[in-house]
Amino acid sequence: MAVTAAPQQHALQQLYLDHHGWLHGWLWRRMGCTQSAADLAQDTFLRVLSKERDLSPVRDPRAYLSTIAHSLLVNHWRRLAIERAYLESLAQQATHYAPSPEERELIMATLLEIDAMLRRLPSKVRDAFLMAQLDGLTYAVIADKLGVSERMVKKYMAQAMLHCLTLVAE
Repeated sequence: MAVTAAPQQHALQQLYLDHHGWLHGWLWRRMGCTQSAADLAQDTFLRVLSKERDLSPVRDPRAYLSTIAHSLLVNHWRRLAIERAYLESLAQQATHYAPSPEERELIMATLLEIDAMLRRLPSKVRDAFLMAQLDGLTYAVIADKLGVSERMVKKYMAQAMLHCLTLVAE
C-alpha cells in the first residue's frame, strides 16, 4: 500500500500546485470575498484528499475541481440563506432574545440538518409537508395547491413522516 501512496500523494500535490491559484480566482469571482474564496478552495482540496482515490483518471482537473467547489459553494450560499432567515426571524421576536454563540451555532447546525433532510424529499412531498407543518394548511387545501388528490397528500405526508422517523432512528 505504501508503494501506491507516494504517487497518489505526488499527484495531489501537483494538482494543488497547478490549480490552487486558478481555483481561488474562480471562487473569488463568484463570491467577491477573498477570504471565503480561500476557505472554499482549501475545502475543495480537503474533499479531494478525503476521497483518497487515484487521480490519474482525471482528464480535466479544472472541471473536476470546479465541480467539487461548486457543490461547496452552493452549500455555503444555502447556509448563509438559512442563517439570514434565522436572524430575521429572531429580530422579529416581540422580546429580544440574544442566544449565546454556542446556542446560535447549535441552532444553525440543527437548521442545516433540517434543510438537508428536506432536500432529500421529492419536491411534492417536501411542499406538502411544509404546507401542513409551517402553514397549517388542511390536506384538502394542499391537494388543491399541488394539483393532486387529497389521498395523494396523505401519501406524501406519510412518506415525509417515515423519512423523518428513519433519520431520527439513524
